[in-house]
Amino acid sequence: MPSESLDSPAMTQQTPISIQRYSMPAIVMHWLLALVIFGLFGMGLYMADLPFSPTRLKLYNWHKWVGITFLALTVLRLVWRLTHRPPELPASVTAAMPAWQRMAHHGTHHMLYVLFFAVPLIGWAYSSAAGFPIVVFGVLPLPDFVPADKALAELIKPWHELSAFALVGLALLHIGAALKHHFIDKDGLINRMRLGR
Repeated sequence: MPSESLDSPAMTQQTPISIQRYSMPAIVMHWLLALVIFGLFGMGLYMADLPFSPTRLKLYNWHKWVGITFLALTVLRLVWRLTHRPPELPASVTAAMPAWQRMAHHGTHHMLYVLFFAVPLIGWAYSSAAGFPIVVFGVLPLPDFVPADKALAELIKPWHELSAFALVGLALLHIGAALKHHFIDKDGLINRMRLGR
């Protein structure tokens, strides 16, 4: 196929293009963090309405442990991204994207990284302010993020919930954009992050 045919918008929508994939560690961390995000969100919704009980306390501890693990994985993922340049979007794809879509693409990724850190850190601050230290897996005590203060805890609590909803909302927007590229644009862009070969 002549190379100039890839510059045609019609062909871009019908023929998957050859693209450079993310590295395997980046792909694994992407899907692992995605599973953790939705798992933590579902657990948070479920346990919030439970009456005070040993089961609720156990779920809150698990939620905090997984949240701290998520934070550690986010640090690892950011370090990997900073030391391993991600593949650029193919020129034919960016040429076919309106300017607002390119801005949304970059803006969504940046906001996701902000919330990757903000949600667990706000949760950690809330737990500390409420007077409940985090002991990861029941063996590793973490320092209090803020001093114990019930009034501060009440101020922080809604921000953890709001930031979690914002994170899931952006993740769903990201998924929707990926599905649009795969099923409507048919540009093969989703293969950059697909597991397997």
